[in-house]
Amino acid sequence: MNRRQFLRTASAASASFAAVPIFGADAFTKFRTALIGTGWWGMNILGEAMKAGRSNIVALCDVDRNQLEPAAEKVTQLGGGLPRKYKDYRAMLERESPDIVIVATPDHWHPLAAIDAMKAGAHVYVEKPISHTIDEGRAMVKAARQYGRVVQVGMHRRVSPHNISGMKFLKSGKAGKIGFVRAFVNYGGSGPEQPRPNTDPPPGLDWDAWCGPAPLRPYNRLIHPKGFRQFLDYANGQVGDWGVHWLDQILWWTEERYPRRVYSTGGRPIKGPPVNLRDYQTTDAPDSQSAVFEFESFTAVWEHRMFGGHPAEKGENVGVYFFGTEGTFHMGWLSGWHFYPANSNQPELHEPAQLHEPDAQNIRELWADFITAIQNNSVPVCDIEIGHRSTNMSLLAMISLKTGRSLHWDGHREVILDDPYANTLLRRDYRAGYHYPAF
Repeated sequence: MNRRQFLRTASAASASFAAVPIFGADAFTKFRTALIGTGWWGMNILGEAMKAGRSNIVALCDVDRNQLEPAAEKVTQLGGGLPRKYKDYRAMLERESPDIVIVATPDHWHPLAAIDAMKAGAHVYVEKPISHTIDEGRAMVKAARQYGRVVQVGMHRRVSPHNISGMKFLKSGKAGKIGFVRAFVNYGGSGPEQPRPNTDPPPGLDWDAWCGPAPLRPYNRLIHPKGFRQFLDYANGQVGDWGVHWLDQILWWTEERYPRRVYSTGGRPIKGPPVNLRDYQTTDAPDSQSAVFEFESFTAVWEHRMFGGHPAEKGENVGVYFFGTEGTFHMGWLSGWHFYPANSNQPELHEPAQLHEPDAQNIRELWADFITAIQNNSVPVCDIEIGHRSTNMSLLAMISLKTGRSLHWDGHREVILDDPYANTLLRRDYRAGYHYPAF
């Protein structure tokens, strides 16, 4: 499906989207903007929003004052005034009535925060992966349509200049017919993981609120800050983190909207069995994983290793290879893209990346597209439905890993065929006091 077709489909899917007024926004409108999740990446997003000059930063929210206070100071230093500080985002939504909410929490909080923000009248920029389970993502898509909100997902590679030109190259057929695609990220690593002691949460951190709807584990510095992605209660490991970006590149390229079969295997052969005891913990996500996605016209694989990676393998240790009859195309990150022609008499082609610091990203362009979509009441380049499908790829790989078997995926109905147990993993129970989103 090309972008024009997608716009028609998305518009037809919900008349309410076009019916909701978008504040009468014009080129001079400044949007009341709030951030939920003031850690490293949330502040990267907010920094680009401030540089764009279209936001008044009215509030910041975080359950960890050790992140919240420095973030508020930074906003003030950058000329963003004195944003009000909150621990509970629901109170923030009620009191501040923001026009835009950035959701940059750990993964397990994305659905509730994003849906509540939409319901409160805000447009949402939500980080990837959009959800921890597939049914949460479906609820987010339905909420965006029901409430008529613009929801941009933070997969900034959709607007990176070299990714755009690389997709143009692939879609032009210059790589020939592509029959196999390999997405990957590989890192070096050490030996078995040693359990780290659990401790009391640091002063200023509400650990119960941080865990939110997810299981309440003992606090461990391995989890927060920054380490949550390797804990399956709160995220989905490397395939749920890096995998979403590169599996999304595959869906961007193909006309097919979802795979028909998924199989994944992996584990912790180097890190060893996970530990979750009263006094000690380790991470529990797989240190290596392979997933096969069977589409109608091609096969794709995902691979990650947290050992034996770059520089043992030459070239960039991340990205996606498209193998075609006319050559092999590598869509990378820091290195841009490369095309290696099958005919050795033809020159290799390369386009370098154009990225912004900090952290080599293209949030600036994605934010600009978000604002344009709000002004024009149109679908953003990485609409919530796009983010949902790409997130589903990762989540299906994890469900296959957990069940130990192949999944036959009906992507239209978003159910796993002939496997009642696997279907129970499309959602999970929330802790008491939290309600799983349903639309």
